[in-house]
Amino acid sequence: MKEIKQKTEAFFREYEDRFNRGLAGKPDVEGTAAAFAESFIESSPVGVNAGKNGAEFRKVIPQGMEFYKSIGTQSMKIKELAVTLIDDFHVMARVHWDSRYRQQGRDVSIEFDVVYFLRYFDSVLKVFAYVTGDEQKLLEEHGLVARNKAQGAEV
Repeated sequence: MKEIKQKTEAFFREYEDRFNRGLAGKPDVEGTAAAFAESFIESSPVGVNAGKNGAEFRKVIPQGMEFYKSIGTQSMKIKELAVTLIDDFHVMARVHWDSRYRQQGRDVSIEFDVVYFLRYFDSVLKVFAYVTGDEQKLLEEHGLVARNKAQGAEV
């Protein structure tokens, strides 16, 4: 079980690095897709959505990154990571993100949580579900997007 926890911590360090490399103009579409299971579920105040990890998913990864860059996202850093082992094959990870933005000469910091559920099989972790808060509302409250204009995907 200790091995799974260590691998989960490494998984999210790479997840963070990959996101920040994408912000720097080097999106890793294949690496991002490889972090997700064949099918996955997202739950947020907007609703529950099921996704497929395929060509369409790979197509929207760079679009999501462009959205985040367009609103001035500078970085996403893990401030805290809490790993809960569910059993030998499943992990829950609560990530407290610290996101930094620069827009119109001002710096903005937003902290938020995402809860990820991962499957561990053949020594590989894959996200199969995640639960988020209201990203749209946070971005609006901080003046980063106009009301009802956010179109990015969660981290």
